[in-house]
Amino acid sequence: QVQLAESGGGLVQAGGSLRLSCAASGRTFSSYRVGWFRQAPGKEREFVAAISWSGERTLYADSLKGRFTISRDNRLNTVYLQMNSLEPEDTAVYYCAADRLPSKFGLGVFESDLWGQGTQVTVSS
Repeated sequence: QVQLAESGGGLVQAGGSLRLSCAASGRTFSSYRVGWFRQAPGKEREFVAAISWSGERTLYADSLKGRFTISRDNRLNTVYLQMNSLEPEDTAVYYCAADRLPSKFGLGVFESDLWGQGTQVTVSS
């Protein structure tokens, strides 16, 4: 069974950058698609970005395209989310999720219960 652990969150000023990491342990997750989601206080969890098992395909929420970049290093069992030009509206708990759905499912689809515990990102104005 794969376990996921996010890290890299913190407090940053508006306009700054952070890089989040999602590390897998337990077994290799090179066959899993991985996604980032976030949940702000009082709001529903929303999709941020996803990457295919090979890293060849990526998908972003339209509102975040151009500021966030998802990548992965399967040798290190880690997926990254580079976040630039952060805005106070990006403040949320960020979660990573993994799934082994076949490619016929849209990349933003995650149906497994494989989630990390989340990492807090706070952007001050």
